[in-house]
Amino acid sequence: MKELSVNHLLGIKYINKNDIDLIFETADHFKEVINRPIKKVPSLRDITIANIFFENSTRTKLSFELAQKRLSADVISFSAAQSSVKKGETLIDTVNNILSMKVDMVVMRHSNPGAAYFLSKNVKASIVNAGDGAHEHPTQALLDSYSIREKLGEVAGNKVVIVGDVLHSRVALSNIYALQMQGAEVKVCGPKTLIPRYIESLGVTVEPDLRKALEWCDVANMLRVQNERMDVNYFPSTREYAQQYGVDKPLLDSLSKEIIIMHPGPINRGVEITSEVADSNQSVILNQVENGVAIRMAVIYLLASKIQ
Repeated sequence: MKELSVNHLLGIKYINKNDIDLIFETADHFKEVINRPIKKVPSLRDITIANIFFENSTRTKLSFELAQKRLSADVISFSAAQSSVKKGETLIDTVNNILSMKVDMVVMRHSNPGAAYFLSKNVKASIVNAGDGAHEHPTQALLDSYSIREKLGEVAGNKVVIVGDVLHSRVALSNIYALQMQGAEVKVCGPKTLIPRYIESLGVTVEPDLRKALEWCDVANMLRVQNERMDVNYFPSTREYAQQYGVDKPLLDSLSKEIIIMHPGPINRGVEITSEVADSNQSVILNQVENGVAIRMAVIYLLASKIQ
């Protein structure tokens, strides 16, 4: 059986193209499973997984939980808001206490970049990074690429523009790594204040004009403005942002070709995209959500098969 080159999924930059191909192959199988009348397989009956979320999450947390239950794993969920972390307990102590209950795998979201990597070096369990600060969100990038492959046949050779708050986005960085690894061309578009200065060193070009960016691309991945990560104002007003960098149906219809619209969620309707765009037949947003379960099943299954 083919296996992953890694024991943890900490970020896209730690895996290779063969790993991505294997995850997609496995996800194809699981996508079939979740569309059957009986949506469960007994693959991970003897595996216990802890979901540890130090930051708010709805879709990612539910998606991971559903993926784990579809594989018949035992699942424990932990929310930092109601935990001993509030009393000053360290991350390693918190996780080691959970692991002493014989947990095999930890899915963790944390506000600090590198938290998942730090944990992988200090505890005996397989770690899946469900988002670490503004650093990486590997499963989101994998499900985004998988959704492009499903729609266009392959990722290689396609042009993808990432629009919006690239500076604060873990989704953007993971997507850039994943798309380039698979042979796609990537541009970013957004207000100058929300584009990181180092971005061109990643082999990405910046297109400040939204219309030009949309005319160029095959796929537009629209990012949410992450107000919760902002300590200063990066643009004059939400209204002005929406006028310059929001996509509405008249703009979409005026392009010379049909493009695919993606969004990692949650959507601020009327800011980065209007409801008409989000619900249009060019949008694959709900496909992304469905594919998220299949991708996370694949990742968990492949990592679990490496646990001794």
